[in-house]
Amino acid sequence: MKKHISILLSTVISLAVFSACDDFLNKVPESSVTPSAYFSAEEDLAAYTINLYNGSFTSISPGSYGIGTFGNDNGTDNQAQIDYSARWAPGEWLVGSGSWDFSAIRNCNYFFDQVLPRFEEGSISGSETNIRHYIGEMYVLRALAYFSKLQSIGDCPIIETALPDDEEVLMEASRRRPRNEVARFIISDLEKAEDLLMASGTPSGNKNRISRDVAYLIHSRVALYEGTWEKHHKGTAFVPGGPGWPGDPADLDGFNIDTEIDYFLTQAITASKVVGDRHVANLAQNTGTPEGMDSRLGVLNPYYVMFCDTDMESYDEVLMWRRFSEDLNVTHNIQMQLGRNGGGTGWTLGLVNSFLTVNGLPIYADPEYDPDWELESVKATLQNRDSRIRIFTKQDGDVDFYIDGEPTYTNYHWILDGQSETKMVTGFPLKKGKHYDGLLGGNGTHQHGTTGSIIFRSAEALLNYIEAYYEKNGTLADATLDTYWRALRSRALIDPDYNKTIAATDVSKEAEGDWGAYSHGQLVDPVLYNIRRERRDELIGEGMRLADLKRWRALDQMASEPYIIRGIRYWGSKYDTEGIWAPNSDGELAPVTVIVDVDGGTGNISAGVKDGGIDDYIRPYQLTRINNSVFDGYRFTPAHYLDPIGQATFRKTSVNKEDLESSVVYQNPGWSKVAGTAPSTVQ
Repeated sequence: MKKHISILLSTVISLAVFSACDDFLNKVPESSVTPSAYFSAEEDLAAYTINLYNGSFTSISPGSYGIGTFGNDNGTDNQAQIDYSARWAPGEWLVGSGSWDFSAIRNCNYFFDQVLPRFEEGSISGSETNIRHYIGEMYVLRALAYFSKLQSIGDCPIIETALPDDEEVLMEASRRRPRNEVARFIISDLEKAEDLLMASGTPSGNKNRISRDVAYLIHSRVALYEGTWEKHHKGTAFVPGGPGWPGDPADLDGFNIDTEIDYFLTQAITASKVVGDRHVANLAQNTGTPEGMDSRLGVLNPYYVMFCDTDMESYDEVLMWRRFSEDLNVTHNIQMQLGRNGGGTGWTLGLVNSFLTVNGLPIYADPEYDPDWELESVKATLQNRDSRIRIFTKQDGDVDFYIDGEPTYTNYHWILDGQSETKMVTGFPLKKGKHYDGLLGGNGTHQHGTTGSIIFRSAEALLNYIEAYYEKNGTLADATLDTYWRALRSRALIDPDYNKTIAATDVSKEAEGDWGAYSHGQLVDPVLYNIRRERRDELIGEGMRLADLKRWRALDQMASEPYIIRGIRYWGSKYDTEGIWAPNSDGELAPVTVIVDVDGGTGNISAGVKDGGIDDYIRPYQLTRINNSVFDGYRFTPAHYLDPIGQATFRKTSVNKEDLESSVVYQNPGWSKVAGTAPSTVQ
């Protein structure tokens, strides 16, 4: 029994932890010491913390196929891959192993148990500034580990030490605390980090390690997440004390949800301003050039290249990034997928239509925008639009990459061809993160990409401030907010007057392609919608969309109204009438065969109106009815706002092992404690 619970709540620190493989730095630290002699020198702290980076910053899986971080928005209203997520098919997501794993937190706690007493007695050798910094890093790492738990399961245990293998201790430590307490604990860790981290820079001298600005940005992210979660889930089982909340009312002594919401939003405002004020004047320059680099790989558009550079140190906007290097044998295949095919993904029509015209108007409100451009090409569809969608989408005639100065051009045959890793799923193929050096995508001995991965950038702080300020105060009358919002819009090369956009916004029309138009099944006001639009459009392809939708409670409407993912207008367009051509087995261009076979399951495109389809747009989840629960659209059940906890957790934390209900741990709203069961309806 003790063994089972110990595994549940902790992981024994093995000697492997002390063998540092530094994927973030250029130098691999020494690692020949034993645990008993560890934590006596500055270098030990540096090596231990860097070992935990891989678990905290998993934006790219080194060496894997796929498009890494740029595929993390798949399965939302922004981006689609070939296979749908069970999140959008109520009844298919079942109670499984769950998310009850606190090993990452225990690894952090072990560090504190060993290091803090030695630090207080002054027995760690080395630079005190650096020692303080590494301790600060660990507080950030624990904050991130807890934030991951907060997002996935909400209420969770708060554990500050590496627990002994004692049944009574482990059982008591398993008890979940209300989510507001968890969020406050995370913020307290970040405040400690802000005090300990170097005022500027890092001990390594580069941005591959955590800095004070990173701590403040995470601080603002956590506070905004919890403040808006509690505001928009208020009155439901998903907040402490709400109707049907499964926690213990005794844990709510003195709790007031409005006080908590105000606290978190205030924290988000304060923390984001620290980062925003330091960096708003130095956002990466956007020249608007659709080709980010020329044949000699010179930079034509710094904003574009910032997302695909092999060295991101020079960008003030980049607060932290991950380095990849063939010398360290840490590479990825992002460039092969983004440069040479469709990457098995694509922007949705809903996302594309959210982008304003250069006049700062929604497309339906700008008389200069012609909807019939959809029939001409993707390039025509995107003309006269916010540069963020133009420069980050592959278009007809674009250069994909150069090899020896010779260009290779985008070929749209991947709309009809390709599998999970190569298809242009929606016809709006991603270009964000694509480098123009074809050797990085695989040629000769160059099989893997070494472009960097942005982990944190300062533009998020501007977005966090704008949203937190309006959510707290209900007004835009703030000079800092105005400066930040205009800076983002100016960089996007659109009219910076956001009030002009707000006045022209019809939220009911926006809701046709944007889940963020809703909270708790109701349309939000035009101001809040446009704040959410700005966030959506600035952060495309950066893996933050689902977290935003969950904290806004922006998915309830799909409990009754299914949502169909759409891509380009194919039927009746030039791609239909002129055909899509690709090299055949003889190397000659030939039209790709178009197959519509909804009932037989062999088709490569959805049906147009003439074939019985509902419209002429690509609908990636209507290629076949066979084994397809989302053929008629995405649906949602509120239980899916949080992950279920697995049955094993309840069995191992039950007083009576034959009775799951005797567990000291409670399940999340709507979910059963029994493995293999689907959730019930919850409000």
